[in-house]
Amino acid sequence: MKKFYTFFNECGTDEAGRGCLAGPVTAAAVILPADFHNTLLNDSKLLSSKNRELLKPIIEGQSLAFGVAHIYPKKIDEINILNASILAMHKAIDQLDQTPPYIIVDGNKFKPYGNTPHTCIVKGDSKYMNIAAASILAKTYRDAYMEKIHEEFPMYNWKQNKGYPTKEHRAAIKEFGVTKYHRKSFRLLPEQLTLDL
Repeated sequence: MKKFYTFFNECGTDEAGRGCLAGPVTAAAVILPADFHNTLLNDSKLLSSKNRELLKPIIEGQSLAFGVAHIYPKKIDEINILNASILAMHKAIDQLDQTPPYIIVDGNKFKPYGNTPHTCIVKGDSKYMNIAAASILAKTYRDAYMEKIHEEFPMYNWKQNKGYPTKEHRAAIKEFGVTKYHRKSFRLLPEQLTLDL
């Protein structure tokens, strides 16, 4: 995995939860130092939950700057999930306590962040360390949020499915209806028209 795309102190950004039926879309932005090295670091989707949790304090402790932001279902429904994902990335970058000279983004869609140049990189979370680090923070912070709201609505089992469209989650929506944490603009059930929103 490469360290930098162009510049030292560049920012990597990624999101988690884009395909979920409930909960926020969460993004992180990370600036790693030039001497950062960790053999465990990889795309968060390729790591176990245990390894993501091991890496989280390492990334937070050794990064030059990091930021994490949630965009919640009401806003997702207003502006759509793509725009919400980009907004979450922008808000995560807003939290950095230094201005990056360059931004690299996981995926193929982004909107300019001020005058800072950027590049979109498909599967960037498996190619560049700062995007991988951002993917881990986005995933761990979002998972923690879903585990917290699981306590309020345990019937959806968000502590396990994290809001993704599993058969169990959809069965619970069919039985119990939707909550304030569900994304009403998403196809929550195959028979969407029969669900009273």
